[in-house]
Amino acid sequence: MNTETLLKEITFKAIRSSGAGGQHVNKVSSKIELTFDLENSAALSIQEKSLLKTKLQSRLSKENVLIIFCDETRSQHRNKDIAIARFLSIIKTNLILPKQRKKTKPSKAAIKKRIETKKKVGVKKALRKKPRLD
Repeated sequence: MNTETLLKEITFKAIRSSGAGGQHVNKVSSKIELTFDLENSAALSIQEKSLLKTKLQSRLSKENVLIIFCDETRSQHRNKDIAIARFLSIIKTNLILPKQRKKTKPSKAAIKKRIETKKKVGVKKALRKKPRLD
């Protein structure tokens, strides 16, 4: 994954932010919408694209476009930096392959010990019963 080429493929759109702020909110477009077209990215390999499609399935649109919004601050530039940082962290964390699980089984001693304790508990419970008078 090449970060520089990824950043070149990002498109930004400034939108009016919602919420408190008075007249300033109605005049300034400080909210940032970051979009990244996963399908047509040249920075990612085919394997990376397929991995990201499966892991980011809930965050992608129907056209496999990742959209990130940021309206945390009043500054458009700061919101842009925050959105870029979020985007890079999302991509990096979701490109990590999980470790393959190695199948294990209990040792013979552990199996023997488990069966012995089961038998002891069974005998203890059998001794609690009232004797049958046949």
